[in-house]
Amino acid sequence: MIARDEIVAAARDWRGTPYRHQASVKHVGTDCLGLVRGVWRELCGDEPEAPPPYTPDWAEALGEDILLDTARRHLVELPIGEAQAGDVLLFRMGLGCPAKHAAIITGVGTIIHAYWGRAVCETSLVPWWRRRIVAAFAFPGAD
Repeated sequence: MIARDEIVAAARDWRGTPYRHQASVKHVGTDCLGLVRGVWRELCGDEPEAPPPYTPDWAEALGEDILLDTARRHLVELPIGEAQAGDVLLFRMGLGCPAKHAAIITGVGTIIHAYWGRAVCETSLVPWWRRRIVAAFAFPGAD
């Protein structure tokens, strides 16, 4: 079993890692998916599948819910209202768009994530982000 505080601590250790599209190297560079992948590697082991190359506009260009479908294959889906510290949230950046952003919940109303132009940071889950949540997931074995 993986304790939720271990997940949060692992995610927080990525704070300050510069944003780098498609990267997943702590303190060197990562994007939002790379952050989740890095926490997975630290706590769960080898990644279950390698992500394909993707452009910054992949979700809009393809119109497919690749991130959501992949999360459903490897994480444990939860009702959004039951998500808690250590769980992963996926977001739609626009109405009708595929899920494109991921974050890890760190506490009541806080998330840690990487996004364009920012280093990995812990922020409030403000209404702007709350409105865009599409799904919630636990890491396998999270307790």
